[in-house]
Amino acid sequence: MERNEAAETRQQAGAGRGPFERFVEAVQQRVSRAPFFLLCLTVVVLWAASYPLFPSAKEWQVVIHTVGSVLSILLLVLLENAGRRSEEAAQEKLNVLAEALAALMESRAGDDPRLKEALGDLREAVGLEEKH
Repeated sequence: MERNEAAETRQQAGAGRGPFERFVEAVQQRVSRAPFFLLCLTVVVLWAASYPLFPSAKEWQVVIHTVGSVLSILLLVLLENAGRRSEEAAQEKLNVLAEALAALMESRAGDDPRLKEALGDLREAVGLEEKH
C-alpha cells in the first residue's frame, strides 16, 4: 500500500510541473535526436551558400558566430536544467531504494547481528534517520 502512495505522490509531483519545466523537457527530447542535427547541418550549409550575399567575408562569419553563440547559450541553459532535474529524480529513486533496503535489513536484524551493524552503516552512509 505504501508503494502505491509513493507512486501517486511522484505522479502528482510530475503533473505539477510548470510551463518552463515542460518546455525544457520538450526541447531536450527534440535536440537529442537526429532531426535536430540535420537542422543544424542545414543551417550551416545555407550559411555557407550565402557567402555571395554578404559584402565582406568578415560580416559573413559574424552571422554564423552570432547565431551559433546565442543558440549555444540557450541550449546550454535548457540542457543543464534538464540534467539537474534528471539527477534529482535519480537521487530520489536511490533514496527510496535505500529506505526499502534499510527496512528489509531492519526486519531481519534480529536474526543476524552483523545485519544490524550493516544497517547502521547504511543509515549513516545515505543519511537515513532512525524511525521510532
